[in-house]
Amino acid sequence: MKSVLYLHGFASSPAGRKVSALRELLADRDLEIVAPDLNVPSFRNLDFQAMARLAEREAKRNDPTVIVGSSLGAVVALEVSRLGAQAPLVLIAPAVGFGRRWIEKLEPGDPLLFFHHAAGRELPIHRRFFEQLAELEVDRDPPGVPVVVVMGARDESVPFAHVRTVWERWESSGLAPGSRFLEVPEGDHGLVEQVELIAREIAGRAGQSP
Repeated sequence: MKSVLYLHGFASSPAGRKVSALRELLADRDLEIVAPDLNVPSFRNLDFQAMARLAEREAKRNDPTVIVGSSLGAVVALEVSRLGAQAPLVLIAPAVGFGRRWIEKLEPGDPLLFFHHAAGRELPIHRRFFEQLAELEVDRDPPGVPVVVVMGARDESVPFAHVRTVWERWESSGLAPGSRFLEVPEGDHGLVEQVELIAREIAGRAGQSP
């Protein structure tokens, strides 16, 4: 089976609803999802560079046919691509500019409490993680590989207009052939209801007919 590297979002895990559904749908197409746990070294001490290094190691180990990133995982996917991974990208509700938006909204204090979906409760996380994200520029230039962005027009977490603006900047700089922006008119941030559409996009990037 060909492998697909899946990078989950913030305060999530490899056992989330979306990746679990995608795992079943893609198995029918002989595509196996590899989904590392990006809560490294721990959620409390989350470190973006540690996340990127882990994802890069998994990319080298598994030679994925597609790299998929969801929300913050899409930012990690962009960094892995920048570091040299050659697989095409499928970015689901990419949290580009995530750190710069969040740093202005954070409550005072350190650590901060955030609801962790895998744990089912609030967990502490250090403020420095968000400061790291605010310093990132991984979305400044377009990736050097074909990229599909799947974005819900009703995303409640990542502003649709902001992601569209980043895409238009990439277009003006030159995107790889086959790249496209897919707007889901009724889609929210999770896009769990659109997993079949996402699975088709992943299969398409893997060279299979939709």
